[in-house]
Amino acid sequence: MIYYKDEELVIRNMEEADAQVFYDEYTAQGWHSEVEYYLMRMREQAEGKCVALTAEYQGHPVGSVYVYLTVNEGPFKGNGWPIIVDFGVLQKYQRKGIGNRLMDVAEQIAGEHADTVCLGVGLHSGYGSAQRMYVKRGYIPDGTGVWYRDSPCEQYETEIANDDDLVLYLSKRLRD
Repeated sequence: MIYYKDEELVIRNMEEADAQVFYDEYTAQGWHSEVEYYLMRMREQAEGKCVALTAEYQGHPVGSVYVYLTVNEGPFKGNGWPIIVDFGVLQKYQRKGIGNRLMDVAEQIAGEHADTVCLGVGLHSGYGSAQRMYVKRGYIPDGTGVWYRDSPCEQYETEIANDDDLVLYLSKRLRD
């Protein structure tokens, strides 16, 4: 299914061929993903658990995001809001508006199911551009503080690492 299309950008459901492209591109960036990760997301889409989106720029898959209809972790678990998961645009395609358009579509899909959407964002500098984008788009922290490996961190806790599992949860009201 195609959700958005202009002369250069298409946002569509993820396809099996995207898995190898994303694996190769993210590996070239120094990130370590697995082809199976993308195939798992497509299986979950087929099961109706999520919508797996691919941004295709000038005919090449360059970004992805997943909209899960049920939150299974963090402070929003069980509240009925969709959650946006694992948003990303390949580095060489950033700063072209692709990420914002991808988020527009993700929020539109979430808005078909609830009036609020949520997400979690990592806290290390690798997530810096996403952190800034979420704030500019109107996402606000949920107030439960920082979470590590699906548990809230206690004040002055020292047994955590600044890795991908250190997360701040945010939400955005999509409509009144």
